[in-house]
Parts: sequence; C-alpha cells; structure tokens
Amino acid sequence: MIVLENVTKVFQSKKGKIEAVKDVSLHVKKGEIHGVIGYSGAGKSTLIRCVNLLEKPSSGKVYINGEELTSFTPNQLREKRTNIGMIFQGFNLLKTATVYDNIAIPLKLIGISNEEVKNRVNKYLDIVGLSDKHNAYPGQLSGGQKQRVAIARALSQEPEILLSDEATSALDPETTDSILDLLLKINEELGITILLITHEMNVIQKICDYVYVMENGEIVEHGSAIDLFTKPNKETTKKFLNTIAQRKLTPSLVNQLKLSGSVTRLTFVGESTGQPLLSLVSKQFNVKPNILTANIIELKNGIVGNLVIHLVGDQDEVKAAQQFLKDHGVGLEELEG
Repeated sequence: MIVLENVTKVFQSKKGKIEAVKDVSLHVKKGEIHGVIGYSGAGKSTLIRCVNLLEKPSSGKVYINGEELTSFTPNQLREKRTNIGMIFQGFNLLKTATVYDNIAIPLKLIGISNEEVKNRVNKYLDIVGLSDKHNAYPGQLSGGQKQRVAIARALSQEPEILLSDEATSALDPETTDSILDLLLKINEELGITILLITHEMNVIQKICDYVYVMENGEIVEHGSAIDLFTKPNKETTKKFLNTIAQRKLTPSLVNQLKLSGSVTRLTFVGESTGQPLLSLVSKQFNVKPNILTANIIELKNGIVGNLVIHLVGDQDEVKAAQQFLKDHGVGLEELEG
C-alpha cells in the first residue's frame, strides 16, 4: 500500500545542508496501522510529508498502490492526493467557516456535486460523532471536537490512506484516548490504512500494528508492536518504553534497597501472562523472588507483562529458576549483577 525506498530529504540553509531524512525505507500493508515514533527533530514530520509529496524527496522513491508518486506530473499528483487523507496537530480549520463548510469547501473545489457534498458531510460527521455541529464554528468547539472535524474532512474525500501528523499531541489524555478509539474505528470499519507519527508511546501502544523508531533522520529500529515492547534493542526505544512503564532501576534505588545478586526483568507475553510462574519458582527452587516493579501493558494485538524481581538464593538455584522461566516462554534481562 505505502512503500518508501531509500528516501532522503535534504534542506538547504544558510549554514549548509540539513539532512532531515536519511535513506529511510518502510512498507505499510493495506489495512494496517503503522506508527513512526521519535523525539522532536528526529525527522518524523518531514518523513510523513514525503509520503504524499508535500515534501519532495531529494532522492529515493515513494510508491502508493504500486504507483511511483515521485515520477508523477503535478496534475497526476494532485489527483492521486485525493486518495491520501491527512490530519494535522493544529487542525488547520477555517475559523470563519462553519463545521459544515470546513468539510464541504474542499469537496466543492474538486468538482463534487452539491448533493453528494451534502451526503458526505452528513455521513462523516456522523462517523466522528459530531452530527449536531453542522452550524458551529471552530471557535465554539473543544480541541477534541476540532480534531474530529479535521478527521471528517480528511475522510470526506474517501481516501484509502490516512496520514496523521502528531494528531493527538495537543490534546489532553482523555481526549487523546477518544481520538485513538476513533482512528481504530475508522481502520476497522472503513478499512483505511493509517500511517501516523508521534512522540507519545501510549499512541503506539493502543493502535499500532507495526512501529518504526526514528532518530536523527534515520529508522534505528522497527518491528511489530509486541516485538518492540518485549525485545527493544536501541536505547531510544528503551527510553520511550520507560515513559509508560519503569524498565530499569536507578542507582539510588539499588543502593536504598541494598540489592545484591540477581536483579532481573521478566517479560511475559500471551499465555505466560496468566500463569502463576513466580509462585511455582518459589516452590520448586530454593530462591525467594522479591518483586520490585510490575505492570501489564495492553497492546492492540496482545498483552505484555513486565516484572522486575530480585532473586535471592544460591547462584545455582537462581540460574535453575531463571531457566525454568525461560522454558515457560518468559523473557529475561539481567539488570544488576
């Protein structure tokens, strides 16, 4: 559905060249939700604007449904963009136009009949839960309602692809959750493929099938959401995960608890999350597991449990207990020797 091959974007500035995106490749399958996460300045916004060629790549190729957009003429590209909806952090609504007109005007500009415009506005305002706001102005709406209007506007051209540029970063947590629920609904009921960028790990957690971690213009790590939540390799990925669940002990905490011996993070996925494995460990081996931190993370396609434990006991018994946990599908990572 969306394929980027070795895409690079270079900007010229007074201080010289700025390589915002460096040799990025990705593949978003039809009907999936993929997320690109990174800190400010990582190149996320530039990358997503390369997908619909709002920013033309300096090199590399962009394919949508097998068609190479980077080879299109301006007229061909303009027509193709009607198949790619986009929502923004700042909503981009016309302040002096009603909700109805904010959705209707772009449709009229591409030649859609008045009757069809009316049908589409009504349909998509109903989908986003704002069927009673036709005559309201943006200044009368909350941030979440404004974003819903922006989503309805993007959907009104009936695209196969929806791009989301930090669409929830200006919203409070409760409103963010409602917008994410709406995006899931759009994906599941309308079959729209979604590519989003974000710096919020909870967005990735809730709706993404596949994740790309971006740093300094490059994709430094990628994989399914479950893979990245259970087996992160890069320090940037681990830092993001630490924002929703403490994954490491600080030196001060280690000192305060006077920990010695094996401190281990256990990762449970799928069936292993429902088994009383620590209870079995304490019964079968001469070790005492002391739970230091614990949490369960619900992803779109699975559940991940994390425990940080201090195993107290003879070294051979500790190793045997760890092997028992591995044999039952638990991931182990030594945190402190």
